[in-house]
Amino acid sequence: MAEELNLHTLKPAQERKNRKRVGRGLGSGKGRYSGRGIKGQKSRAGSKKMPAGFEGGQMPLDMRAPKLRGNTSADAMPIGPFRTYSQPINLRDLDRVFADGDTVNIEAMVEKGLLKNTKADVKVLGTGDLTKKLAVTAHAFSASAREKITAAGGSATALKEPKDPRKKKTKARKPAAEEPEAEAPETEADEPVAEAEAPAEEE
Repeated sequence: MAEELNLHTLKPAQERKNRKRVGRGLGSGKGRYSGRGIKGQKSRAGSKKMPAGFEGGQMPLDMRAPKLRGNTSADAMPIGPFRTYSQPINLRDLDRVFADGDTVNIEAMVEKGLLKNTKADVKVLGTGDLTKKLAVTAHAFSASAREKITAAGGSATALKEPKDPRKKKTKARKPAAEEPEAEAPETEADEPVAEAEAPAEEE
């Protein structure tokens, strides 16, 4: 017959067993080094989580390999990772979509379906003919586009001024602080010498 269950007879279904703390000395049951051997990379914590391409600390292959020039390089502009891109819009598209006398800006191009959004810079190119008077505002214009817009009686307003490659940035040199010159102490030699009186001529 099962023992009657009372508060003073409560106990777990299985006996409790303390967890073995592996790697805490000779008493852990795993010896001195806990199966990791003596020193080395694999005896350290986190040795199983090496990044891809890790070669034991030496220079990895992707860094040893020579870097190629071209549009895949980190320095390649404007195609590299730090690229700046401008969305081209031709005059023939503006002439097809807009009416005579319209104001053309980035938001209007998005409404007409020429652009998806206003995130990219817009550069107006001179492909095609423009027969309408338009006030165009964009980030940049080609020389031919600006001429055709002006010839049709419109205006071209650039949101970004074109950079002149001939101009180089020069650091302005700061003039050296002018220090007052130290006056030399007066010496006896600097004192004016009284002219010796000429002896009177004997008659």
